[in-house]
Amino acid sequence: MAGRHTIILMQPSQNRATRTFLDFDSVNHALDGICGLYERKIRNINPMVRNLTYDISDLYNFIDGLTDISALVFDDSLHAFLPYDRQWIKQKLFQHLKRLAQQ
Repeated sequence: MAGRHTIILMQPSQNRATRTFLDFDSVNHALDGICGLYERKIRNINPMVRNLTYDISDLYNFIDGLTDISALVFDDSLHAFLPYDRQWIKQKLFQHLKRLAQQ
């Protein structure tokens, strides 16, 4: 699943005008992109902090704070995008970050 074209659909606030999407070449790149969004947010809040640190619960709180987030992952066998919800994204983030920590 790591190499599949992935689109992240998100709505950060209740305002429907905040709906947006992020397009990635793979699930792993999409997961890195979500982490990057969170890191940019905490950099904006704490601009003087040089080294950012956070744990998975901080990342989960960020995701849960979004009005909506989901993923569309391309399935070659179906030639279609399959939808995945917030819980799937959180599960994949945990697995992804765990794998990165072990390297």
